[in-house]
Amino acid sequence: MSGNGVVDGEIVALDRVEARVEAFDWAFARERADEITAHWARLTVGKPSMFNGRIMLQHRAAIADGVFRAGYFGADYAAFLAWRDFGLPKPAIRNGFAMAALQAADGAFLLGRMGEHTANPGKVYFAAGTPDEEDVRPDGTLDLAGSVTRELCEETGFTLDEISVEERWTAVIVPGRVAFMRPVGIELPAEDARELMLERIARQDEPELSDIVIVRTLADCAGYDMPPFMTSYLVHIFGRD
Repeated sequence: MSGNGVVDGEIVALDRVEARVEAFDWAFARERADEITAHWARLTVGKPSMFNGRIMLQHRAAIADGVFRAGYFGADYAAFLAWRDFGLPKPAIRNGFAMAALQAADGAFLLGRMGEHTANPGKVYFAAGTPDEEDVRPDGTLDLAGSVTRELCEETGFTLDEISVEERWTAVIVPGRVAFMRPVGIELPAEDARELMLERIARQDEPELSDIVIVRTLADCAGYDMPPFMTSYLVHIFGRD
């Protein structure tokens, strides 16, 4: 995929993301099905809420003139987690997901800490989710913009009329992943926004998040378990400011 201008380690400003679901034969899922099944069984011990649904993964990508164009294919969540945990075996694919870079009125960022029952317990990052069948439009395109707001509202309890979403994107490209960051604002100071989210999360039947983390400076990141793409984005943003 790097041969198409998508290079690991880059952070790229984008005007638009165009994604389409296509037919693709993922050899890893076909050839290592027994290992995938065994891995899923180990992962889900004590986590009955984990569901092996269909998600969308990226198999081709290119960037030109501020537009990220990508092809996606459907795969089982269990196969994706095995591929991730087995060291990203080739052929190269990516988890190309959209994230709500949520920023409070005072400039602080608001991140979620994943609950212990999830596939990424304790990890701290913006609200997000790997695209799934709900994000596929009737014409076969993938609605990553819709994924941003759907995941944010599901995880935090915010409603669409409480947030403002910018049109631009920033792609954070790392091995096996492209995080499409989209700026989202909330017209509350960070502490008030956090309290509101925690109040709404507490009313959810099975919340994904166990806490909301406020990040005002890079130094605030040190005490949290953030994926590298998350810290790379914050370094990029704070360095730009």
